Amino acid sequence: MAWLRPKTKAPAVVAHAPPGEVVYAIGDVHGRADLLGDLLRLIEADAATHPALRLRLVMLGDYVDRGAESRRVLDMLIDLQKTSHGRMTALRGNHEAAMLDFLHRPKTGATWCEYGGRDTLLSYGVVAPRSRKLEDWTEARDALVDAMPAEHRRFLVELEPFAEIGGYLFVHAGFRPKLALAEQTEEDMLWIREEFLDAPTWMPQMIVHGHTPFAEPSEGPGRIGIDTGAYATGVLTALRLEGDQRRYIQTSP
Repeated sequence: MAWLRPKTKAPAVVAHAPPGEVVYAIGDVHGRADLLGDLLRLIEADAATHPALRLRLVMLGDYVDRGAESRRVLDMLIDLQKTSHGRMTALRGNHEAAMLDFLHRPKTGATWCEYGGRDTLLSYGVVAPRSRKLEDWTEARDALVDAMPAEHRRFLVELEPFAEIGGYLFVHAGFRPKLALAEQTEEDMLWIREEFLDAPTWMPQMIVHGHTPFAEPSEGPGRIGIDTGAYATGVLTALRLEGDQRRYIQTSP
């Protein structure tokens, strides 16, 4: 992984969480079920100190690939979704999109496995082929379909591309600069990097995103990035938002 230095220029947008709510946004998990469990316990302990506030949780995508426990991560998120009474929003990342693409088009399997899909297959008990033959990848896709619970596939299909909560926009990768929200494409929301990271402020909301890993949370004009490369660093980051205040909650490496 190419680590980027955090950008610490103060964001130019002043945003507020909805009154009476505390919002926690969690960055890219990438198969680290252990870190997700640790971070959720830290969030639960933090929320318990403010019982009058309604809790909302936003997952920024990239739950699968690279780490060893993608299947377990999806189990945890599905269980959390069932018990959160609509207070959890799960967004789609480019890795979930790639996993779904493989289910529909097994010829994409070799490319998917080059950036983490092999670990996801193993978490379901499926060994990725070493060849690029379509018949081998079709067999692997069929094995994944057999091993994957129906609720896992439903969860992946129903993931949202972005969410707007109070004065914040939550998205996996970012947005195309100078375009209105209605003009944005899902491809950019899942994949964009430099054009977004280097852009001046153009939206009235503060954008919270993952996708691009930094050694620590990165703040730029109008955006906050919280992908801290958890699968490799052991540091999974949550951004806590209350009123116009924000702070970070992290697992220890």
